[in-house]
Amino acid sequence: MEKNNTVVKEFILLGLTQSRDIQLLVFVLILIFYLIILPGNFLIILTIRSDPGLTAPLYFFLGNLAFLDASYSFIVAPRMLVDFVSEKKVISYRGCITQLFFLHFLGGGEGLLLVVMAFDRYIAICRPLHYSTVMNPRACYALLLALWLGGFIHSIMQVALILRLPFCGPNQLDNFFCDVPQVIKLACTDTFVVELLMVFNNGLMTLLCFLGLLSSYAVILCHIRGSTSEGKSRALSTCTTHVIIILLMFGPAIFIYTRPFRALPADKVVSFFHTVIFPLMNPMIYTLRNQEVKTSMRRLLSRHVVC
Repeated sequence: MEKNNTVVKEFILLGLTQSRDIQLLVFVLILIFYLIILPGNFLIILTIRSDPGLTAPLYFFLGNLAFLDASYSFIVAPRMLVDFVSEKKVISYRGCITQLFFLHFLGGGEGLLLVVMAFDRYIAICRPLHYSTVMNPRACYALLLALWLGGFIHSIMQVALILRLPFCGPNQLDNFFCDVPQVIKLACTDTFVVELLMVFNNGLMTLLCFLGLLSSYAVILCHIRGSTSEGKSRALSTCTTHVIIILLMFGPAIFIYTRPFRALPADKVVSFFHTVIFPLMNPMIYTLRNQEVKTSMRRLLSRHVVC
C-alpha cells in the first residue's frame, strides 16, 4: 500500500467571499434560516412521531428526510457562521476529513432516501393492491437500513481515496468547507486517476440516480392519466413535490461532481445552496404541500399552546 506522507496539519479556508458586506448578508441569511426553518424540521419529526394517523410509509420516510436534512445542516453552516466573525479561518486535517466524511455520508443517504420515496410512490400509485404487502413495516426498516449503509459505503470510499494522498505543501482551500474537488487539488502528486474515481463514485452515481428518479415519476404520471380527478390531483401534487426536491438535491450535485475538478466562478454559490440552504428547505417544501401533515402540526401546536 502506498504510504501517505502528509505533513499538512491544517487547511486555511478562503471562505465564500472576501467582501465584508456580502459576508454580513450571508451571516444574517443563514441565521434566519436556522432560527425559523431548522426548528420547523424538528417539528415535522415530532409531529410524525406523535400522531397515530401519520403511520404510512410516506410519513415514515418524510420524518427521516427531515432528520437527515437537519443533521446535514450542522456539517457546514455552524462553522461557516463562526468563520464569518473569525480572523483566522482554519480547519485541522482531521477535522477536514471528518467534515468530508459526514458530508458525503448524509448526502449519499439522502439521495438514496429519495430513491426509496420514489419507489414508495410508484407502488402506492401504480400497484395499490400490493402496497400494504410490499411496503410493510419490516420492509420500510430494511430500506432505511440499506440507505444508511449505502451512504456509509459511498462516503468511506471518498475518505479512503483522500487518506492515501500526500499533502506536503499548499494548504489553502478556495472554499468555505472541505470537499473532494478542492482537497484533491492540494495533493503533492498526480491526482488524475483519483479524480476519475471520484467522478465515477460521485458524479456518475448522482447522474444515474437523478435520471432514474425522473424516469420513475414520468412512469407514474403516465399511469395516473386515466385516474379520477381527485386521485389525479393528489398524485400530481405528491409527484410535483418530489420532483422539486429531486431538482434541488441533485441539480447542484451534478454541477459539482460530474465534471473534472476545475474551479468555476459559480462553484461556491452552488455549494452554498447545496450544503446550507436547500437541506433546510426540503422537508418544509414537503410539509407545505401535504395537508395531512399541516393539519397534524396545527393540532400539535394548539394542544401545546392550550397547555
